[in-house]
Amino acid sequence: MVWFQREVQAISGFDQKRPLDQPQGSGRTALYLFVLLALVFLPHAQASDRINWPTRSGPTLDSLVAAEDAQGLPVEWSEEPSKNIAWKTALEGFGHSIPIIGHNRIWLTAATKDGTKQYIYCLDQKTGKVLHHQLLFENPEPEPLKNEVNTYASPSCALEDGAVYIHFGTYGTVRMNSETYVIEWERRDIRCKHFRGPGSSPILWKDLLILTFDGVDAQFLMALNRKTGATVWRTDRTTDYGDLDENGQPKLDGDIRKAYGTPSLVEVNGRWQIVSVGSRAAFAYDAETGKELWTIRHDDFNASSPPLFYKGHAIINTGSRNSNLVSVRLEESTRGDVSESHVVWNRDKGNSDLSAPVLVGNRIYSIANNGVVSCVNADTGEEVWKGRADGTFTASPIAAGDLLYFCNEEGDTFVIRAGETFEIVSRNHLSEGMRASPSAADGMLFLRTFTHLYAIGGNSVAAGQ
Repeated sequence: MVWFQREVQAISGFDQKRPLDQPQGSGRTALYLFVLLALVFLPHAQASDRINWPTRSGPTLDSLVAAEDAQGLPVEWSEEPSKNIAWKTALEGFGHSIPIIGHNRIWLTAATKDGTKQYIYCLDQKTGKVLHHQLLFENPEPEPLKNEVNTYASPSCALEDGAVYIHFGTYGTVRMNSETYVIEWERRDIRCKHFRGPGSSPILWKDLLILTFDGVDAQFLMALNRKTGATVWRTDRTTDYGDLDENGQPKLDGDIRKAYGTPSLVEVNGRWQIVSVGSRAAFAYDAETGKELWTIRHDDFNASSPPLFYKGHAIINTGSRNSNLVSVRLEESTRGDVSESHVVWNRDKGNSDLSAPVLVGNRIYSIANNGVVSCVNADTGEEVWKGRADGTFTASPIAAGDLLYFCNEEGDTFVIRAGETFEIVSRNHLSEGMRASPSAADGMLFLRTFTHLYAIGGNSVAAGQ
């Protein structure tokens, strides 16, 4: 509080050496001090001049909050009575894209319920003020979602210094200057039929923007040049879906071919691999060229969880209902179909479905749609403990130190200890629910509900206390 004492002295003319019975300033001093105290002790958002949460899964693509952003992260808040709510901003339209944060700005997308219009938002991190709100795409006849869970603005943005990449799946991708909001390139020619809406988010690697398309008619990964938007490579999936009818056509209109996964990156023997989970199979591709390196077969579809990496292994959640959690050994010999040769363990029940798992130390934590929380040993795949949180869970958790943040569709966020026993640290309620996953920056938590964006923090109980 040294800085605070200096501010007080500067405002009031206070001199510690002056006798207490001598005047210490004008009558305005009390007012100045009151205003300063209000600014210091009321909840407020902080912002640093760096990129805090650049993609869907955070700075390291694993939903772990960086140490400098986790410091002071709140564990208790409420809307009624108000506690640790720094600000709340109403959002037009619908979307599950995660708040992407950097250089005091928050980026997220939204769309009309029918998908005919798609927007980008940019908000001030400190105040929640809308800095920019732009209609990017109009779609005369968008493909029907055919479900009440997804939206036409579910993929999250990707942020780098000077540019934000905005992605709506088949409806279009743009690079926008993050300072001037000028669109520097646009692609609307990369097509697939999502059938139930887009969900895969872009990731960044070197000078490439990596996109994933798992539709009912086409399934592929594509790398674009970040500066120009030009295609660098495209690799189609080689999956045998086993879904053809007697006429050679996909059953259920190809429904079991779709997926919503966002890939991740791992270095193996000096070469970077993109590990991507699709329907019926997971793949690794050479990040530089897009060449397929290895694959494992599985029986699931609707995959949405990014892979995790632990001690030279890829941890893969294979789908939604009845998903498996699989550990794949990564080495030079991991090539071709490794379904029988490199799977170290396979947990075939009790895994999360739409919500992605998170790895803290040697423990994998996840939550099923019905609120069953699991802790699994990453070395063996064995269950360490199981617990329950009330509600319906679609959003993926994030981890800050030894604390996990799980958000449900009823408006609750459960803060759960990452440890050897199940422990709910706190349960915090907002007035409406969430399907978007949380993000964090500068000791603040950012929660996107169905109609608002919240900044949580200020007068907070620090994370880990």
